[in-house]
Amino acid sequence: MRELYLLLGSNLGDRRSYIDEALAALEKVFGAPRRSSPIIETEACGFEGPAFLNMVTVYESAMKPEDALAACKSIERSMGRTDAPEFAPDGSRIYHDRTIDIDILLYGDIEMDTPLLKIPHPQVLGRPFVSLLLDAVRP
Repeated sequence: MRELYLLLGSNLGDRRSYIDEALAALEKVFGAPRRSSPIIETEACGFEGPAFLNMVTVYESAMKPEDALAACKSIERSMGRTDAPEFAPDGSRIYHDRTIDIDILLYGDIEMDTPLLKIPHPQVLGRPFVSLLLDAVRP
């Protein structure tokens, strides 16, 4: 079993309701969270858009990283997320507003770099609000 750190975010509609719905769906997949950060409001990063509600939650899991990612993406789709990752000509990610976003930040001591999954998450770990949220859930 490893600790799976997930970042949840929403910047459309009833953001708190989307976070709560995602947490309920994640609990069905991974069980009760071991720890959860407070929910904080942050500005959109990488694009112009409404502010996000964000939080980090930690689960124990023996699931393969790819299966954990598939479960998170399935939850996103079930909650109305339809956008596929989009990239600019320089290879940088283009971000959009979203009802829910579930990112794998860390997964125990696993490090991987595949086209579908990078652990630790390279695009968000350096953001100050993520560090703040991680500090709130680290033992």
